[in-house]
Amino acid sequence: MKSDLDRLMAERGLDALVVQGAVHGNPPLYYLLNGAGLTQALVIKKRSAEPQVIVNPMEREEAAQIPYPQILSTRYDYTGLLRAHHGDQRAAWVAYLRRICEDLGVRGRVGFYGMMEAGAAYTLLTALAEAAPEIEVVGELEDNVILAARTTKDTSEIARIREVGRRTIEVIQQTVAFLQAHRVGTDETLRREDGEVLTVGEVHEHIRHWIALQGLEDPEGFIFATGRDAGIPHSKGTAERPMKLGESIVFDIFPREAGGGYFFDMTRTFSLGYAPEPVAQLHRDVLKCSQAVKAQLAVGAPIRNFQPLTCEFFQARGHPTPADSPNTMQGYVHSLGHGVGLNLHELPFLRDAPQDEAVFEPGHVFTIEPGLYYPERGMGCRIEDVMCIDEHGVVQNLTPYPYDLVIPME
Repeated sequence: MKSDLDRLMAERGLDALVVQGAVHGNPPLYYLLNGAGLTQALVIKKRSAEPQVIVNPMEREEAAQIPYPQILSTRYDYTGLLRAHHGDQRAAWVAYLRRICEDLGVRGRVGFYGMMEAGAAYTLLTALAEAAPEIEVVGELEDNVILAARTTKDTSEIARIREVGRRTIEVIQQTVAFLQAHRVGTDETLRREDGEVLTVGEVHEHIRHWIALQGLEDPEGFIFATGRDAGIPHSKGTAERPMKLGESIVFDIFPREAGGGYFFDMTRTFSLGYAPEPVAQLHRDVLKCSQAVKAQLAVGAPIRNFQPLTCEFFQARGHPTPADSPNTMQGYVHSLGHGVGLNLHELPFLRDAPQDEAVFEPGHVFTIEPGLYYPERGMGCRIEDVMCIDEHGVVQNLTPYPYDLVIPME
């Protein structure tokens, strides 16, 4: 949570943070700005002090909603610095950052975050380190201080994720109703009013439309895959395939708030009209696994224990898993889940990593998504719920949608 930032900065020996770049598609900056609708910004966060935001004067009205002090970028006169350095952008940017840091009293170990092209970031930060002896430029890899803070969510963040989930479920309900509105031909394919076969691609078009109508974005796409495609975990589905009765359908949908906000991520497996026994058995195994895993979720439980638990469950039912067949491409082939927030996949990751000593904490929001995949048998199944642990340590399921496999068809 944001309230953890000062503690995390102290643990890592960071005196200040600099977060910059375009806001859209830039989770670290979006996070510190509370989702303010700015185009670009630069945030300075000194340890034990509230952040300060440097904004373009054209966006001063939008910046007024930010609960931190705002400074207009003209105060530091980048254009004048560019002239003074004869158009040398690197030199002007270094001078601009030094001017900001001197004005705001930023010294010592300073971490830099945000989205910038890799070569530009390297060039800028290398030059800054050479030119500013009062600043030690600090770069972090995967588990950086902002990601660590984002690992747990406060009540307002959980409420936003829950609302995205509500809208996501609306899309699923519309999709099911759309499928049920089609008649079934003698060959068990779904038919449009004009008699033509309904295809997976046409269903995709309608799902994209319904996501937009819910005021959500779909930056990662979604999975609506049937038959053999359902047996390949990240297959989004073949557009030309006809919609048919009795095939497994993996529907994995993961939109986010418009403007680059919080994601949701849920999966249901369906079969139109009826389910052949192999598909039904797959679904029973996955659903029972999901229930067994969720029953053991609790504050303090080691996160890395849940992947082995899932593997043991599936192995006992005759399915290969990464534990007994590391390179398997059928059966259970992935890890159990991941955190959900401003990134679709973020901490905590529910995997069996020897170095991972994390335990479940209040504020964790994460998926539980066991699945079984048999592409050569023309079927697959995944069930995914978003779970959270609230501030009282109570485990909640943020995905109030049934697990029924068969969608009745007339």
